[in-house]
Amino acid sequence: MSASVLLVDDERFARTVYSDYLRAAGYDVEVAPDAEAALALLKQRRFDLLLTDVILPGSSGLDLLGIAKDLDPNLEVVVITALDKVGPAVRAMKSGASDYLVKPVAPEGLQLAVQRCLSTRALLDENKSLRAHLKLFEAGQRIAATLDRDTLVPVALSAVAGSCKSAGAALFERAVGGEWVLSGSHGIDYPAAVELLRLCRPALETLGETPVRVEILPGELTELGPRAIVLPVTDEGRVVGGMAVLVAGELDGPGAEAGAFLCRNLGLALRNLGRLKQVEHLAYLDDLTHLYNTRYLDLALLREMEGGRPFTVLFMDLDRFKLVNDEHGHLAGSRLLVEVARVLRSCVRDDDVLVRYGGDEYVMLLAGIDSGGGLKVAERIRRAIEDHRFLSREGSRVRITCSIGLASYPEHAQSKAEILDLADRAMYRGKRSSRNVVYMASRDLPPVPAGDREA
Repeated sequence: MSASVLLVDDERFARTVYSDYLRAAGYDVEVAPDAEAALALLKQRRFDLLLTDVILPGSSGLDLLGIAKDLDPNLEVVVITALDKVGPAVRAMKSGASDYLVKPVAPEGLQLAVQRCLSTRALLDENKSLRAHLKLFEAGQRIAATLDRDTLVPVALSAVAGSCKSAGAALFERAVGGEWVLSGSHGIDYPAAVELLRLCRPALETLGETPVRVEILPGELTELGPRAIVLPVTDEGRVVGGMAVLVAGELDGPGAEAGAFLCRNLGLALRNLGRLKQVEHLAYLDDLTHLYNTRYLDLALLREMEGGRPFTVLFMDLDRFKLVNDEHGHLAGSRLLVEVARVLRSCVRDDDVLVRYGGDEYVMLLAGIDSGGGLKVAERIRRAIEDHRFLSREGSRVRITCSIGLASYPEHAQSKAEILDLADRAMYRGKRSSRNVVYMASRDLPPVPAGDREA
């Protein structure tokens, strides 16, 4: 596409000669005899270059320059002046003109000035485009590298809304059951974001790799835009979310491309977060039983104490477990420990925390349950272990019992170390008495002797 030039000169001969030469050089040329006609053309269409005489009838070329720059700050301007009017041309340069020519203007000089100005404009446009792409790339990198969800969602929402020139945006993700849920919003309050989810839900259900437009009826979020564009958030071709951006009109090509690019980086970040969560989850699991380990128990106890609700800790130890290893072998003993974990899961709620404390010891954190409720759960566990026949698949049908110590917060203890110690002492008291018993903590229980755990 050829560059467009607006030539303004009150001399018909100059207009004809200059315009014919520029057209022959491949430029799209419009001509005007004065500033008034030139301004009418500038308001009608966009030009790459304004070529104007300094002295014009009715208004000077300097006045035209100022108004033209207000209309289009990126417009390149070359002024033409007589030999004795160089002073105004210099002032024009200070006002934003790129070059000036002295009459009479040779065709070669005219072409050189026009080429120089248009090359400068192209270079500036290219630099501007490169800066915009670099800024977009940096925003995408920042999103993709964020491994904290509380930071990731606001950063991504702000970046996508900005690239799409949107007054507001909301991120929706699929929950475990397949239902779409609100993950966060930018520039929209919570009730409006929930309403936006309702409006966009049909589009989300059919969302593929291309954006979907959602028309918003009068009275529905109209203060933020008459329509929403739902951009897909994908992970390796799989739609994992949708970013709804509210726009006043159609989303232009560059805005849509930038939004799509940022949403792809958001999909990558969400995948990385999922992998990180899996790794962190594995760090808190016991390798053998896949119950939680003591690292997680420490976090769970701290969380419950900060919450202020009562809770109960059960400390359980299998009675005479060493005999299982001696009679059936350590491999069978390990299988029995895994089977005990399955029995324990069946005795407690999903919100309760089951921990393999070490060896044949288990700890249960019963959230929101006081000592009275804890005794009932502990007795249910004791009976379940006593009645179960372990290793039946291996043809052994092993019977085993357990001793359980119980301590409650805040009834018996107010710190993590203290509540575990008291529950452990209560369990040891049960093992020292009859075994296969539930024993409640009290402060007069003696500590467990070092090295004396098996009984």
